[in-house]
Amino acid sequence: MALPGLLNTARVFEPVIAALGDAAEVIVPELYQCDSIDGMAEAALGLAPERFALGGFSMGGYVAFEMLRRAPQRIERLALIDTQASPDPPASTARRRAFVDQSKIGRFHGVTSTLMPSLIHPSRLSDAAVTGPIVEMAAQIGADGFEREQRAIMARPDSRPLLVDIKVPTIVISGRQDRTVPLARAEEMAADISHSQLVVLEQCGHMAPLEKPVEVAAALKKWLSL
Repeated sequence: MALPGLLNTARVFEPVIAALGDAAEVIVPELYQCDSIDGMAEAALGLAPERFALGGFSMGGYVAFEMLRRAPQRIERLALIDTQASPDPPASTARRRAFVDQSKIGRFHGVTSTLMPSLIHPSRLSDAAVTGPIVEMAAQIGADGFEREQRAIMARPDSRPLLVDIKVPTIVISGRQDRTVPLARAEEMAADISHSQLVVLEQCGHMAPLEKPVEVAAALKKWLSL
């Protein structure tokens, strides 16, 4: 099962799923109808098989941690992609609240060209295969879905205490130039999780599944064989 990030639909994983081929059958729940991490976790668990490998991208990582709290016996292995275990610092929470307030008064514009440099590597800013899906997914989710997801993210618990209890094979994947979730957050998680491997993708920002799908799929194939 693969869990998408903020303003992402299942489309964010399409290039990775294509590159995986028959290595895995991937279920991708749409999370933007839920307004809490708890609700997202319950919805995902309801769609998952009895035992499964779990991957979370960005916001999806926060949901993956909650699924681990609720049903650790069902999860066989874990992939954490451009995500973090720590809660937002106050400045980040304030920015999220400002975005929500703007969306309430009709100022939700999805992912604009001014936001794109914070999401992807500079070399991909003119790559429509990367930027197009990001803009279109945000438009599909819309202001209401954006508000629900942001409120869920702001209320998420601190998952750092959980890390030392994770015993399943775990891979932590991060773009070296990720400006949304810095590489240091990935390094911290990998250091605290036993049986974990850190994979750093060069010339890659936050949107690794779209920016580097072949490399992400290759790392996941090795992880699935552990």
